[in-house]
Amino acid sequence: MCGNNMSVPLPAIVPAARKATAAVIFLHGLGDTGHGWAEGFAGIRLPHVKYICPHAPTMPVSLNMRMSMPSWFDIHGLSPDANEDEAGIKRASENIKALIDQEVKNGIPSHRILLGGFSQGGALSLYTALTTQQKLAGVVALSCWLPLRNSFPQASANSVNKDMHVLQCHGDADPLVPFMFGSQTAEKMKSLIDPANVTFKSYRGLPHSACPEEMVDVKRFIEKHLPPISNE
Repeated sequence: MCGNNMSVPLPAIVPAARKATAAVIFLHGLGDTGHGWAEGFAGIRLPHVKYICPHAPTMPVSLNMRMSMPSWFDIHGLSPDANEDEAGIKRASENIKALIDQEVKNGIPSHRILLGGFSQGGALSLYTALTTQQKLAGVVALSCWLPLRNSFPQASANSVNKDMHVLQCHGDADPLVPFMFGSQTAEKMKSLIDPANVTFKSYRGLPHSACPEEMVDVKRFIEKHLPPISNE
């Protein structure tokens, strides 16, 4: 990543098949790495899009008896009333903003960058998109929630992403991040950005994971919001 986490390995990257004119930055869930998601995106890749799947630093996680594992920030619980690691969420968000800045330096404008994530990674992607001053193409938020939701709308008052498009997906049989938490998050998002641009999709019988149908929906969303540039 950057700054204080020099020990974190470089992101897993699926390079564009031709000149990259757009990028997807996708954040994995608790205890995972970026490798599996990079493989997933390799299966639905678009030739002009670069897919970047960073790895979270390893830290003790309160939810899992303080065991150390890859985690973007500490998690105390997965219910709407659980305590939240405010400092950790904000620190992680700054690291993701730095990653976006790096891609801008590499020649991909921020409005051609789509942020996304699964579970804890999806939560961080929503928070980052709402608090950054970087105009983004949108967010793909899978099986997740909005962190520090009581800090909004104040935290997003100056957001440049009020018109961004969000695809939020959630399995209706999720035993970890309850489906209701996901649908409440979608309603909250509709109050913070243009509600017409928030799409919430549910998947029957899907637990806390992704499925092929969902990945097709993700591919279509990326195709729509990161189209090829006409001179490519």
